[in-house]
Amino acid sequence: MPPKGGKVALAAKGAKSKSTTTFTIDCTKPVEDKIMDIAQFEKFLLDRIKVDGKTGVLGDSVKITKDKTKLSVSTDVPMSKRYLKYLTKKYLKKHNVRDWLRVIASNKDRRVYELRYFNIADNEGDDEE
Repeated sequence: MPPKGGKVALAAKGAKSKSTTTFTIDCTKPVEDKIMDIAQFEKFLLDRIKVDGKTGVLGDSVKITKDKTKLSVSTDVPMSKRYLKYLTKKYLKKHNVRDWLRVIASNKDRRVYELRYFNIADNEGDDEE
């Protein structure tokens, strides 16, 4: 029977250590083809990511770093990878490239999203038959 008052449960919750989660969005192909600007995408994410229900207030809990073709989002607060996929799709739709690019999880590492082109060449052969 658990003790009354729940003091033991509160102590266990407070002892939980913060873990940093890092997600990566690989934009290599569209950036090399000059379809997408990585600086604009970084600004879009900075403006749109919500922390505690508020946009634009990242503080020290969320950090976004960019390389030449990759964005890394490091967070101390719980954030789902699916949320980054949603924001990436929203950016692509806003810039009218959603019809040519898709956001998929990398086969090598599950914390990495890649932007790839739709495979249009395979679909053209099916239409002719």
